[in-house]
Amino acid sequence: MRISKGKKLLILGIILVVIDQVIKILVKTNMCIGENFNVLGDWFKILFVENEGMAFGMKFGGNVGKACLSIFRIGLFGFLCWWISSLVHKGRRGPSGISAAVPTGALVGLTVIAAGAFGNIIDSLLYGQIFSASTTAEVASFGGSYAPVLFGKVVDMFYFPLIDTYWPEWMPFVGGNRFVFFEPVFNFADSCVSVGAVYLLFFQYRFFFSEENENQK
Repeated sequence: MRISKGKKLLILGIILVVIDQVIKILVKTNMCIGENFNVLGDWFKILFVENEGMAFGMKFGGNVGKACLSIFRIGLFGFLCWWISSLVHKGRRGPSGISAAVPTGALVGLTVIAAGAFGNIIDSLLYGQIFSASTTAEVASFGGSYAPVLFGKVVDMFYFPLIDTYWPEWMPFVGGNRFVFFEPVFNFADSCVSVGAVYLLFFQYRFFFSEENENQK
């Protein structure tokens, strides 16, 4: 039986979300906040942190910002689902006005971004309701409730301190301070959003230019 393009994209999205959630649940139910272990020497570590805001640990406007960000993520995910579905079923109008198929690569890139957005939405919506709080001394467990809906914390764990050293003492202003080349801690969902966006930017830019030109016409 032949699987339609739409179903293939749905399967891809589900697989990515499942991978994201499996990693997060394993980390959250087995590690305390701040606990870490090396995966590839000192260059790649699993470091359990939770963030209340944007990707890569950035924060945004306290509780109000958190709620707005969660709502924005839901809206963005809904828009991406609608756009992908529209492109799959209707295609896009070519230069001659005839409907043309959308490049599979563009659909895959958008699906990867949507899956990443949904992965972090799950954390915000549900984690506060189904887990107890993670602390520096206690591991979270199922059955707790540490935050209202939309206020769950996003689980991050991938840490790549490719360069972790100190500035020479003789340097003005920063001498003696710690320098980490890539300090943000992120998760699989963040990676999906970033990889999908970079892939579309570098390899599918023609699709978006053609869309823009068609809209102008």
